[in-house]
Amino acid sequence: MFNPTEKDERLYLKEIIDKLEDAYIAIDERVNREHKELQEQKTYLYENKTGMDAAEKASIKQSVNMQAISGEAAAAYKIRLQKLISRPYFGRIDFREENEQEGEPVYVGIHSFVNEDDSKPLIHDWRAPVSSLFYDFEPGSASFETPNGTREGEIERKRQFRITNGEMEMMLESGLYIRDDVLQKELSRSADDKMKNIVATIQRDQNAIIRNETSPVLIIQGVAGSGKTSIALHRIAFLLYRFKDTLSSRDIMIISPNKVFSDYISNVLPELGEETIPEMEMEELANRVLGDKFKFEGFFNQVQKLLEDHDEEYIKRIEFKATPEFLSKLNTYSSWMKRNRFQPHEIKVRFKTVSVQYLRQRYNANNQLPLMRRHTAIASDIIKKAKREFKYMLKPEEKKEIRKQVKQMMGSDNLRVLYKGFYEWIERPEMFQYAKGSIFEFSDLFPLVYLKMQMDGADTMQNVKHLIVDEMQDYTAVQYAVLSKLFPCNKTILGDANQNVNPYSSTTAKDIGEIFTESESVTLNTTYRSTREIVEFTKRISSNVVADPIERHGEKPEVLGFESGITEKKTILKLAEEFRASDDQTLGILCKTQKQAKKLHNYLKKHLDELHLLSPEESALFSGIVITSSHLAKGLEFDRVIVPHVTTENYQTDVDRSMLYIACTRAMHWLVLTYAGELTPLIGGNK
Repeated sequence: MFNPTEKDERLYLKEIIDKLEDAYIAIDERVNREHKELQEQKTYLYENKTGMDAAEKASIKQSVNMQAISGEAAAAYKIRLQKLISRPYFGRIDFREENEQEGEPVYVGIHSFVNEDDSKPLIHDWRAPVSSLFYDFEPGSASFETPNGTREGEIERKRQFRITNGEMEMMLESGLYIRDDVLQKELSRSADDKMKNIVATIQRDQNAIIRNETSPVLIIQGVAGSGKTSIALHRIAFLLYRFKDTLSSRDIMIISPNKVFSDYISNVLPELGEETIPEMEMEELANRVLGDKFKFEGFFNQVQKLLEDHDEEYIKRIEFKATPEFLSKLNTYSSWMKRNRFQPHEIKVRFKTVSVQYLRQRYNANNQLPLMRRHTAIASDIIKKAKREFKYMLKPEEKKEIRKQVKQMMGSDNLRVLYKGFYEWIERPEMFQYAKGSIFEFSDLFPLVYLKMQMDGADTMQNVKHLIVDEMQDYTAVQYAVLSKLFPCNKTILGDANQNVNPYSSTTAKDIGEIFTESESVTLNTTYRSTREIVEFTKRISSNVVADPIERHGEKPEVLGFESGITEKKTILKLAEEFRASDDQTLGILCKTQKQAKKLHNYLKKHLDELHLLSPEESALFSGIVITSSHLAKGLEFDRVIVPHVTTENYQTDVDRSMLYIACTRAMHWLVLTYAGELTPLIGGNK
């Protein structure tokens, strides 16, 4: 047997690290050599270009480009080797294929490494087909899929390793799935300001999602802390590995909730050896389609308005525009417009007449064009007809007059007018109302975008081959219709129906499945983020949550009541100072609104240094103490969480319940809620 004891494994680890270091030295020398040669070629080209003919210049430029590409690949390999030297692998399986006498040891790591002497793989990339055995099976019968078919056999041994900075901290002989000791140690680590890769602790159900190659639209419904965002990013890393010849990082896009969240997840793909991928917020997407011509309140402002002022009419407008039925009305309106908008009349072209019948026929013939672009095609047809049949060579001013008359037959092309007209057409004018200063309410933004796309068209983003949509529950049917039209590509859509920041316009996995009929849905109920005590506490806030915590225990969450607000603030200060003295890395103080966060920040900053107020404008997350609203904290996690002001007055509506649930589920190890006055009834059970 290969390396039968832990002592043997430690000696083998040293051998592997020696080989990695030798390879690192060799590639480092190559990178430096190629960089020097590249600079010399560039200098030669610059100094001698006047004396070269075109062919010689082209030859040298091609050589420079090829060397640059080779140098980039070598530099990327150097980075991978550097990571492997610190942590070469985290798992081993001995797999004996059918009809073979003995098993072959397979070491699984974050990247592959091949022995230069005999081209034998010493470390297998976690995304390689054979590596799936490590995630999917315990010792015994096992199989894995390859591009050439299924390979069956038996796992004779399975080991897990914890290696840090080249030192083996632990070896576990494992007959179980990846959990218990290794998983516990990983989950007990302190959080920092970046999401980490989870390759050493991927579970079987997670692995199936990551390696899913067949679903054109994969919908992941996962409870808080189930790792759904991390799984989606690892899935992208897998697809980039699996389809490296046809898919690159620049072919993928993430629709992300905010810039802070983008920063939080930015570390994962580079850790896995892939480039970061482009990201865009939904509001940026809307502005791109609308050409930055419309002002609107943002989603964050909509949510804050709901939290600060429970306006029933405002809520009705949001609810009305969030449903699939509303999308259906928009589609019906668009169809009606296409049938009835064009009102042709005869046009005189000098001494000839263009009939209504001809105009109607050309309107229908150009039905592949968006409604508001057809007039240009019709006018062009008339001008061609004048030349071909009437034998007229029209002057520029005559052509201009034809275009003007045809455009008038289409009626107004003002998008504001058309959108307002929609509510008149459905006989619900009260459902459209501007915010202050003729600014559109956020609930009108994507109906406006969708109507523009229907009437005027929009360029699809063909360069995007895979779209990731995070926080799926916060988007409406109309928003998904917009995404479907703009991104005709494969999609990974993920979120949690219990973490909607606006329950009046939320969407479930079932709703999304009805929009994308070719989709497949998966559900993740196991939560890894929080201790069992914290998970059980959060179920008191949202009783319909089905969350199964792993067996990781910690302190019970506390709900601390005070006679006055100043005593509450002093206690929060004391808890923050205790955090500073601990080994934990992050403390989130999560208020219901941004106004409350600013107010508490103003008090605490008088007594604490390095205190970070997280606002919608921020683009980076910091370790240490962070104060923000629950909305902005969504998707993040902290070692410790304090939730202030949990009073009846502050937390009472459905939106408030969502915010309270989101705030509490950010906590990994420790959770305290504080209040001065009467405790909110949204926390069920005893204190």
